[in-house]
Amino acid sequence: MAKKKAATQQNTPASNADDSGKEQKLKPANSVVVRHILCEKHGKIIEAMGKLDKKELPFDKVAELYSEDKAKKGGSLGSMARGSMVGPFQDVAFALPPSTCNKPIYNKEPVKTKFGYHIIMVESRK
Repeated sequence: MAKKKAATQQNTPASNADDSGKEQKLKPANSVVVRHILCEKHGKIIEAMGKLDKKELPFDKVAELYSEDKAKKGGSLGSMARGSMVGPFQDVAFALPPSTCNKPIYNKEPVKTKFGYHIIMVESRK
C-alpha cells in the first residue's frame, strides 16, 4: 500500500519547475540570500503580488514601491542563516529555489508573521 504524501503548505512556491518543466531538487542549505516585500495590510500585499504576477515590474522595484520596512532598497535582507528568521518566513525561504529580480520565484500566498505579510524570493542558497 502506498504511503500518502504529506500535504504541502499553502505558502510554498507555485512550482519548483525549471524552464524545461522538470522539478528542481533543492540542495540543503544553512543560509539564504533573501529579498522580501513586507506590508502591514493584507490588501496592500495582494496589490504588490498582483504587480509581480502580471510581470509589470521586477521584484526589487515592487519592493521599493510597496515594502514598509527598512529593507526598502529592493527588499534585500542579505544573507540570513537558518534559525535567524521567524518560523513561517524561514520555512518558505528555505523551500524556495534561487531566482532573480527579473524572473522571481516567490510564494504565491502571503506569509503572515508578527511583522505583517510577506512576499519572499531567494537569490542564492549556501
